[in-house]
Amino acid sequence: MKLGFFTMPIHPLGKDWRQSLREDREAFILADEAGYVEGLCGEHVTDQAENITSCAMFIATLASVTKNIVLGTGTVNMPNIHPAAVAGQIAMLDHLLDGRFLFGISPGGLLSDAEVFGTLGQNRPEMFLEGIEMVLAIWAGEAPYNLEGKYWKVSTEKTIMREIGQGLIAKPLQRPHPPIVVTAVSPHSSSVSQAGARGWDAISANFLLPQWVKTHWPKFVEGCAATGRVADPASWRVAKSLCVADDLATARRYATDADSPYRQYYNSLFTKLKKNGRLILFKTHAEQPDDEITLDYVCEKLILWGTPDKVADDILAFREEVGDFGTLLYAGKDWADPALGRRSMILAAEQVMPRVNAAIGTRVAA
Repeated sequence: MKLGFFTMPIHPLGKDWRQSLREDREAFILADEAGYVEGLCGEHVTDQAENITSCAMFIATLASVTKNIVLGTGTVNMPNIHPAAVAGQIAMLDHLLDGRFLFGISPGGLLSDAEVFGTLGQNRPEMFLEGIEMVLAIWAGEAPYNLEGKYWKVSTEKTIMREIGQGLIAKPLQRPHPPIVVTAVSPHSSSVSQAGARGWDAISANFLLPQWVKTHWPKFVEGCAATGRVADPASWRVAKSLCVADDLATARRYATDADSPYRQYYNSLFTKLKKNGRLILFKTHAEQPDDEITLDYVCEKLILWGTPDKVADDILAFREEVGDFGTLLYAGKDWADPALGRRSMILAAEQVMPRVNAAIGTRVAA
């Protein structure tokens, strides 16, 4: 099992934006130094707590200060951006990173973003598919493109001047395009099937109960089978909230106390999902009463905390429940205590994952 990093950073309201962005960047730089294989970040325009408004712009700031880690958009919210803008920006980013790039995409789940971009009443999954298909068509095709869908049109036919390069949209360094991943945030997600069928990979979000994460692999297999693709567990990424410390008391405090950045993170998500009628993500069964779904309950179910031994055991138990997957994505949190935030990431890489992989190797050999 590989170790990666995924963050949709949720910071305390009122925290200096400059400090939050510095810490977000430091987390990716640390992940690179500690051997994490990839790092992805999300984006939202209308959420003060989730302070990265453009994941592509943020990742660009890391191009010259990271060496090995593959960086990714996690995700570009396709309905919010014109496909031509996505094609040009992502192509440039792939070149800036010398191909160390993973293209994460989604319909976007923040309703205030949908409202501000005028898509709240639109079929956003349909917009998502049209948008990515146009991006891929731009990269595969040639100017003047002449693409027209239900939501967007792409053409430079009236203004093209090939001899000086006008009217041509850049292509990415990786051909035919960078690897594409889709984040799945619901049980039995159809987007996972679509990813498998289209040759893309999937990420299971870190706010799904294990029993719902488990539903993603059969959907991925289903999608792969539709196009004759072999479904490889190495293609499946699963995000988890980990809090690792040198002693149990410190881990418990930092993960569960009232001022814990982990509680703050899940309080934000819990509030949004409850308002949107999506508490099913936190329920063990559809008939479970809403009043049983509290913040304490959510944190207990979704945060793995403890010493390296305990967290490794918890990851292995989680893997036993959901099935084999290729990459565990450490879900980033606010660095309320920078020393503990950094130490948790380092312990995950240096002590937790070696224990996990030694156990997996022993079981495979047996």
